[in-house]
Amino acid sequence: MAGSGDDVTLEAGRLRLGVSPSIGGSISALEWLDDRGVASTLLRKCNNRLENVLEACSFPLVPYVNRIRDGRFSFRGRVVTLQPNMAGDPSPLHGQGWLGSWSVEQRDQTSAVLGFRHEAGEWPWAYEARQEFALDERGLSLSLSCRNSSSEAMPCGLGQHPYFPCGPQTRLDTQVECAWTIDDKVLPVDKVPAEGRYNLKDRRICGQDLDNGFGGWGGEARMSDPAWPFELRLSSPQAKFFQVYSPASGGIFVAEPVSHANAALNAPESDWAELGMQVLEPDEEMRLDMRLEVIAK
Repeated sequence: MAGSGDDVTLEAGRLRLGVSPSIGGSISALEWLDDRGVASTLLRKCNNRLENVLEACSFPLVPYVNRIRDGRFSFRGRVVTLQPNMAGDPSPLHGQGWLGSWSVEQRDQTSAVLGFRHEAGEWPWAYEARQEFALDERGLSLSLSCRNSSSEAMPCGLGQHPYFPCGPQTRLDTQVECAWTIDDKVLPVDKVPAEGRYNLKDRRICGQDLDNGFGGWGGEARMSDPAWPFELRLSSPQAKFFQVYSPASGGIFVAEPVSHANAALNAPESDWAELGMQVLEPDEEMRLDMRLEVIAK
């Protein structure tokens, strides 16, 4: 069923996953069914047919994550300039994959593979991205990869952008070493210890007015709420950075496993290894795996 733009539904045990290939290769639903068949949302609920990727449950970040300051960076003698790609934000963010249409390369009842091809343009390198979804009775495994299909080296970073529902008692528990404060354009300013406001160890996470990047991530985060019939464990072995968005208005939060820090492309290439930014040679590939485990109470 390659090339189909139709939504894909996967089912395994009590879990049901919806994927929208044509809307940024995004997840449109992830639900847990109780003994009566009543669904609880693991990721935020999308009430209507998905038409805007910003209303999705999760979407892929490729070939960079978060923002590029002023839409401009330099790489090996070339100056790259990118236009803003989200209304109201002057900084281009998250790459091209989340705004493109993905093709369905394989699918069955519990798995699917999506592909995305970018031809060189404003982002001056060609690349091919791939998402592999595998649903089982205990959770969702998702792999995102990017292969440099151009004839010269290309900077690259990957991430996932899942939205979770939350209330006053929702807690996030994870280990990070540092955080970056931000300016009014959500760009990093100072690197500070992950203490006080930036401590993510077993804290209430809803309505926290956070939109910050964190470094030294331990690769695993747990999410819980007394009202949920389960707990969630998010893990990503390749992601050493973590992005948290918790708007003051509450209702949802975002916990992103990402391969590099916000605005890493604006730093000198000599700093990229520390900031997690990778360089792919022609035909070289990188991947980022994410697992969302559902632990029934």
